[in-house]
Amino acid sequence: MFKEFREFAVKGNALDMAVGLIIGAAFGAIVTSLVNDVIMPPIGAILGGMDFKDLFVVLKEGTTPAPYASLALAKEAGAVTLNYGAFVNAVVNFLIVSFSIFMMVRSINKFRKPAPAAPAPAVKKCPFCLTEVPEAAKRCPACTSNLEG
Repeated sequence: MFKEFREFAVKGNALDMAVGLIIGAAFGAIVTSLVNDVIMPPIGAILGGMDFKDLFVVLKEGTTPAPYASLALAKEAGAVTLNYGAFVNAVVNFLIVSFSIFMMVRSINKFRKPAPAAPAPAVKKCPFCLTEVPEAAKRCPACTSNLEG
């Protein structure tokens, strides 16, 4: 059983997949930081200094009554909240990751060489009915004429 697992693990596809997952996780962390630390703060500043992480709707008040100044205070009070700001951040994350992957796949596809086209089979014309027949044919499939000689 160990031998079979080792053979599977060292196959090219399994190693490629593992490397892809590790790089993907690291890339996801970079994009999350880009969204949370670089993109959303200026957008929040333009919209009046709001932090998208703190956008929420109180569904049920906690031990202290609403309004809550931040999501952390609402959670501390035990309030049930709908955190749509975190959802906006996740959507922006997704859009950046999907666009980046699209651009990467697009650039990789430009470098791939197209598969060579299969050579066209050699044909000749039947002298009697002018139908194209394979070069090696001895009789015409359309008129059954003898093509030898």
